[in-house]
Amino acid sequence: MRVKIPLQITEIDPGNYHIIISGSFADNKTASWIIDTGASKTVFDKNLVEYYSILEGETDEIHTAGIEDQPQEISLAVLKSMQIGKFKIENLKVALLDLTHINKLYSKITDLKICGFIGSDFLMENRAIIDYKKRVLILNNSRY
Repeated sequence: MRVKIPLQITEIDPGNYHIIISGSFADNKTASWIIDTGASKTVFDKNLVEYYSILEGETDEIHTAGIEDQPQEISLAVLKSMQIGKFKIENLKVALLDLTHINKLYSKITDLKICGFIGSDFLMENRAIIDYKKRVLILNNSRY
């Protein structure tokens, strides 16, 4: 399946941008995600407990440069059903981090609430293409 998802490009400082996509959870609550091509794993806000199930006994040590300066052990979880555009996602494995500080930053520049970062794991698996000119993220995967 090939799906085009509109991008919102948000200027967080002069000349510095974040790429945002919107989605929704099964309860129709909207979800804003930052596309982070430099992140090895997809990260989800651990404060949104109603949308994930912890993978008991599974942890990982990740470097969170830009979020934290030291490697830290994090919990892994599986997101419950969600959708990005027409792209339905089931059982997405994510790293959990507290994104309160990210949302404080965003509250100064926009009304978006960030639920996570889409990392290279998701982008590679779904053969993602970011088209800046057309402001669209193209996902290509028959799994979903």
